[in-house]
This record gives sequence, C-alpha cells and structure tokens, in this order.
Amino acid sequence: MGPTEYGIHTPTVESICSQIADIKQLGTEIGLVVGGGNIFRGMNASERGMDRVTADNIGMMATVMNALALMDTLENMGIFTRVMSAVRIEAFAEPYIRRRAVRHMEKGRTVIFAAGTGNPYFSTDTAASLRAMEVGAEILIKATNVDGVYSEDPKKNPDAEFFPRLTFMDVLTKELKVIDSTAISLLKDNGIPLRVIGLDTPGNLRRVVLGEDVGTLIT
Repeated sequence: MGPTEYGIHTPTVESICSQIADIKQLGTEIGLVVGGGNIFRGMNASERGMDRVTADNIGMMATVMNALALMDTLENMGIFTRVMSAVRIEAFAEPYIRRRAVRHMEKGRTVIFAAGTGNPYFSTDTAASLRAMEVGAEILIKATNVDGVYSEDPKKNPDAEFFPRLTFMDVLTKELKVIDSTAISLLKDNGIPLRVIGLDTPGNLRRVVLGEDVGTLIT
C-alpha cells in the first residue's frame, strides 16, 4: 500500500522485491507469505456486519492479488517465482502441495504462499508459521513497518520500550500484538525462531541473512 490509503503501490512493491532479490543472490531458499490488508481486511468487515467466513474468503483473494504483484515484479528482476494458493485457483496460481513447494525451493525458485491457510478464522501470521513448519524453515522473518517489537505502538507512544530479545512466553504473557497467539504457539512447539524487522529500512533483510542482530529475536 505504501503511502497510499488503498491498493498496490508499485514503488513500494519494487522496494520490497529488490530486498528479496538481494538475499536471493546470497543463495538462500525463500518462501514468502503475503497478507491482503492493503486491499481488504476480513476482521474489519466482520466487525461491520459482514459474515466472518465470507469476509475472510474475500481477504484470502486479496492475498492472491498481492502475490501476483510480487511475482510479476520479482520475475522482472530475474528471480524465478511460483505462486502457490491454499485455495484452488489454477488459472492464476498452482495449488499448494507441500512436497512441490519444497521442490520448487530446492530448484532455486522463490515460492509465494497465497490465500493464507485456505480456511477462515486463521490469520496471515498463522499461515506463515504453518508454512515455515511445513517447508522446514530455519527462521520465520516478519517484515513489517516497525523496526521490532515494542511494549506499545511506538508511533503513538514515543516512550514505548523496545525489546531486542523475547521468548515466546514473553509475547503471550505480555500480550504483545506483534503476532497472534496461534502463530506463536505453533512456532514455540516446533522450535522455529521468529525475527521481527522493519522492511522500510533498506538492507534489513540482507543483514538478517548475514547474521546481524536486527530488530527483535523471539525464541
């Protein structure tokens, strides 16, 4: 969405994809999970009276739109990409099959996982945690518009405390809103670390891949 109020802001997509292309050139195997809040937020629509299942289904379709925008930009940068959807939409994306996704990554393709988990009531965070487990990821990186985890929203409270390190239990007990409790539980039970970084800072993804201490590490 970038600085706009709605939709897909091309310069922002290009900025994100250039960072992804940068770490791809380091030889990493990358899977991407993208949300759809720039187009449609199912939870918000549900609060306004829309049926929750219908609202979440529309949100899943929004993630497919974003996935296709990322795919197009990445391929223009020379990065071979596959979009895999948790809901069947063969005209636009491959159906998600775990072993096929792993094989794509082994062949050097960047896989974009769209449509969340394919089920209502589950967030993009949960989808990312689930896919990380399924493909055997070493780490889940949540790239957002804040440079890590704070006690409160630092944009609203400049005195909010920054946390460079947290445990999964810290996130749950402190009720930090960085990622939902279902996603945290999945990561905790399967021993996959989570690093939260600001994607607005160019080079942050590369720094993480090279082992630098960027953002907040949750283990």
